[in-house]
Amino acid sequence: MHSRIITWAITVLLVVVTPSLWGASGHQDPPTLYEYFSSPDGENVTGLVAEVDGFKLNGRLIRLISGAMHYFRIHPALWRDRLRKLRATGANTVETYVAWNLHEPRKDEWDFGTGDNDNSIFLDIRTFIQMAKEEDLLVLFRPGPYICSEFEYGGLPSYLLRDPNMKVRTAYQPYLDRVKVYMDNLLPQVTDLQFTRGGPIIALQLENEYASFDMIELEYLEFLRQTYWDNGIDSLLFTSDGSWNGEKGSLPGVLKTANFGSGAESNFDDLLSFQPDKPVMCMEFWCGWFDHWFEDHSTTSPDDMAATLEVILGPRYNGSVNFYMFEGGTNFGFNAGANHGPHYAPDVTSYDYDAPLSEAGDYTPKYYRIMEAFGRYQIPVLKRPDLPLQSYKVAYPSIPVQTYLSYSDILDKAPASHKFQIQDRTTMENFPINGESGQKQGYVVYRKRANTTGGSATRFSAGRVRDFGLLIVDGELQPFPRDENGTVMYWLNSVQDYDLTLPDGEHTFDLLIENMGRVNFGYAWSFEQHKGLSPAEPTYHLNGEEIRDIEVTSLEFKGSWVKNLTGWRPNDGTLQAPVLVQSSFVIAQGMPPGDTFVDMSGWGKGIVFINGFNLGRYFNVGPQQTLYIPAPFLLEGENLITIFEQLQPHNEIKFSATPNLGRAVGRKLGKYGPSHFDFN
Repeated sequence: MHSRIITWAITVLLVVVTPSLWGASGHQDPPTLYEYFSSPDGENVTGLVAEVDGFKLNGRLIRLISGAMHYFRIHPALWRDRLRKLRATGANTVETYVAWNLHEPRKDEWDFGTGDNDNSIFLDIRTFIQMAKEEDLLVLFRPGPYICSEFEYGGLPSYLLRDPNMKVRTAYQPYLDRVKVYMDNLLPQVTDLQFTRGGPIIALQLENEYASFDMIELEYLEFLRQTYWDNGIDSLLFTSDGSWNGEKGSLPGVLKTANFGSGAESNFDDLLSFQPDKPVMCMEFWCGWFDHWFEDHSTTSPDDMAATLEVILGPRYNGSVNFYMFEGGTNFGFNAGANHGPHYAPDVTSYDYDAPLSEAGDYTPKYYRIMEAFGRYQIPVLKRPDLPLQSYKVAYPSIPVQTYLSYSDILDKAPASHKFQIQDRTTMENFPINGESGQKQGYVVYRKRANTTGGSATRFSAGRVRDFGLLIVDGELQPFPRDENGTVMYWLNSVQDYDLTLPDGEHTFDLLIENMGRVNFGYAWSFEQHKGLSPAEPTYHLNGEEIRDIEVTSLEFKGSWVKNLTGWRPNDGTLQAPVLVQSSFVIAQGMPPGDTFVDMSGWGKGIVFINGFNLGRYFNVGPQQTLYIPAPFLLEGENLITIFEQLQPHNEIKFSATPNLGRAVGRKLGKYGPSHFDFN
């Protein structure tokens, strides 16, 4: 350890002195990153290497000071603002995951920003990486294929679930075949953007936290590495895991990094115990945490964060760091994932993460703490941009609900191709829609028409629903049961029984199920990831008899469908859920739109669209009560807001200039994550 410190100290002295020579030679400011690390002739560029005395880029020492920002969670019109705010702290690198399931929205259909899918606007990953270089940043690239990230199915495409024998993240050949197709489409987008070829990408990750997977097969990692090489990747490769188990989830010759939120000493000591000849890096410094529905809003202390950062960067370890997250952004649409361990716990729409930059890109106390630390520990010292201004926030006037479509209207207007008959229970992934992809996200209605006679009680039983169930009989939403304390017992990932008293005659029993997000991380990957109602589930019965010959309506709620809906009825004040409502508001010409938040605290549960774009889910159980609307989604002139309310509609839509992410509860991050990690 002492020789490492001495070697580092000598090198640091040279690096710190060097920028001062720029002033002596006529330069007023320190160099930019690309000035400092360029080769005089532009030739013979060497990429990032990890040596005993530190990271070196093109032969020069560098401390990697990075922040995680995900291009798919930030409106692209705001990418440059967020990247510049990162660079202004003194950071020199940005890290991003890649979401396979966004880039391949349907099997063998690829979207890198030119598609007409709901998420297409976010997917020009090449422009994001090029913009990072324009903002004087390097790039750590984490393409998965599994990314966790509190994202739907950990970034994996749901069509994989159509294979009943699928074993993701293993050497199962059908899985490897699809991974190769993915990598062969993704990597050519970025190969020429590696630092060795004039771009900003300095390193790529192999898989993600693979040491925490319960079916490790190293031949799978070998396959990934070879696929990288076959696509022209010659940059440094790394893995990131908990420091205590990181060795078992990596390969020889691949740099191992650690993920943690506190306990830097023990984590780095663990890392050095099996990798003593490399610099240490915290690849995910958890400076905040994410939220589940039914919980409080997670926050972590700026003082605790700063104390841990001091150990990471300080002279004992001289470590490098990647803040996870620097700005979390938003799980727009249906993209929020879920955890499982032992209970199913879906994530909220906001990915604010209590990060140094808020969900809306605002500076927080953590931002200024890390800027101060980076000023003391950056190697080399580089020129920084001025701090960009914060965005303009507006609380637009409240508006009444103007028009609606009833539940029956919604079903009638579903595409004809999304209405079909099945004999037995089938999950949405196996529906005969979208070619070989089935249904990825949204809602499904299983309908059974049946006669009841004799005036006797009728029992309807179903479940376990995946994930949120509603029973609608003859168009009437049936209330949830309550416990002895009067608390609503929501039908979430469970079996539910309804005892009904119905008149003789034919009745329609609709089971409406919402996919609230596939698990991205959990204790057992054997957890059921199919959505809707599976044949493997224990019950789908009417009066004790299994329900068969089922009518299905797939409700994907794609933006293009929502924008083209017609036949809206005037609101007469008697709205009944489930229901689609719509209103408009006007932003005066010449008044640029500002960021705003739609306040859903008076509503029940559903999704919100602004001008046809799905902002995400709301749910009055909290913690989150507002949804972020970035200004670029708004227009000068008329704007349409559309809400699908599942439980209890409201007659007014309110806006706020400030977010309400719920009651904040501080958490202390431990070696394995939060010490309070309750999945209930």
